[in-house]
Amino acid sequence: MSTRKSGVLLPIASLPGKYGIGSFSKYAYQFVDQLKEAGQSYWQLLPLGPTGYGDSPYQSFSTYAGNPYFIDLETLIAEGLLTKTECDSCDFGKNARYIDYEKLYLSRFKVLHIAYERSGISRKKKFKEFISENAYWLDDYALYMAVKNHFGGASFIEWDEDIRVRKPETLEKYRKKFAKEIEFYQFQQYKFTEQWTKLKKYANDQGIKIIGDIPIYVAFDSADTWAAPKLFQFDKDNMPIAVAGCPPDAFSATGQLWGNPVYDWTYHKKTGYEWWIRRIGYCFKLYDVVRVDHFRGFDEYYAIPYGHKTAEKGKWKKGPGIDIFKALAAKLGKVDIIAEDLGYLTPSVIKLVKDTGYPGMKVLQFAFDSREESDYLPHNYTSNCVVYTGTHDNNTIRGWYDELSRPDKKLSVAYINNFDTPPKEISWDFVRLAQSSVAKLCIIPIQDYLCMGSEARINTPSTLGENWKWRMSEKDINKKLLKRVFEMTKLYGRL
Repeated sequence: MSTRKSGVLLPIASLPGKYGIGSFSKYAYQFVDQLKEAGQSYWQLLPLGPTGYGDSPYQSFSTYAGNPYFIDLETLIAEGLLTKTECDSCDFGKNARYIDYEKLYLSRFKVLHIAYERSGISRKKKFKEFISENAYWLDDYALYMAVKNHFGGASFIEWDEDIRVRKPETLEKYRKKFAKEIEFYQFQQYKFTEQWTKLKKYANDQGIKIIGDIPIYVAFDSADTWAAPKLFQFDKDNMPIAVAGCPPDAFSATGQLWGNPVYDWTYHKKTGYEWWIRRIGYCFKLYDVVRVDHFRGFDEYYAIPYGHKTAEKGKWKKGPGIDIFKALAAKLGKVDIIAEDLGYLTPSVIKLVKDTGYPGMKVLQFAFDSREESDYLPHNYTSNCVVYTGTHDNNTIRGWYDELSRPDKKLSVAYINNFDTPPKEISWDFVRLAQSSVAKLCIIPIQDYLCMGSEARINTPSTLGENWKWRMSEKDINKKLLKRVFEMTKLYGRL
């Protein structure tokens, strides 16, 4: 990111297309072409992992595995693994604008299993090579999912003791018992990787780089936690001592109890951060740039005693600091990382971001607080940052602007000088502000280019039930919009 560039934030799940959810379909390739036509250089995604309770991509069953929902069924039809009739007969939900995860779950694995049975995959040389190359995570993930299904979808913490603590003879028993199902999960990952690799290459060939997103923590209900409890603060019985979250603040009187296991940083340091180096290295096989969520946790992390119902009794503890990034640099060389440094930042966090040299994030929706001067106002930026109008956790600009207090709205009007902008066009004023800033990289959620309101919001933090559902229509983006994006990108030197 040595020159001024811009890109668009759009999750794979939010792409248009058939069969209930966005995927690595023709619409993904079409979106790459649209990015190129609009003069963009980056496509930013949300995490690509398989989702569990709450459908959040930040709570995945594996830090390595890909979401089988993203496997394009039309490609499988073209390969002769499915028929159009088989896919069309499934109920993936009726509303093309919103994902119905319950219907998706009941239908998608059904057709993927048909494709698996028809594939003869166990005889394929490339499949065997894939299994061998990825055995360090795939073996545990596929077994985890098979055993999880056996126990009715329960997390490993609720399994029988012998398999929960991974007794060798019990592991072998389950591997034999569920050999077929294990191979089905391996098949899913093979097809995911095959399709994603092809799409990423196409994007790169068109001059579009991919920004991936990884959570700092892994999910409690995950193969990673079950397979390697020594990485986390667990007791001798493989039960967690503490879990992650955020302390009480103005937004939540009891704080946020995320529930992710917190790392045993003493152990990681002893290993030279081997697990982290492997994890980040794998990310750079998938993406060109990696945005690390909750970067503050490397400086200090909030640990809540396991079993507590709120985050009120947690304590801040020291993280690994700059050591881990020195280890990454020594093994991986110079890599493009974006530090998600949003929220309350202590001097030590600010110093850590500066010492790494990674660009931090600036979000315009955080800038207009009439009570105080804000670091998120563009005149306070340095060039080594990434500016967003909003992120997946924010409302759209239009939805946010509608809810602004009168003093904050007055400040924004004065700052942008947008006294006569029609409400439907207000997001373009903030797009212009982001594009014109000194930030080396500018990322705009597609909803803000489309001038959409709160109905297009991706996620409302600390809520369940209505998140991660929004999808774009194939008719939303047209030539007129692409030309307008191109002209603004050109105007501010980001082509």
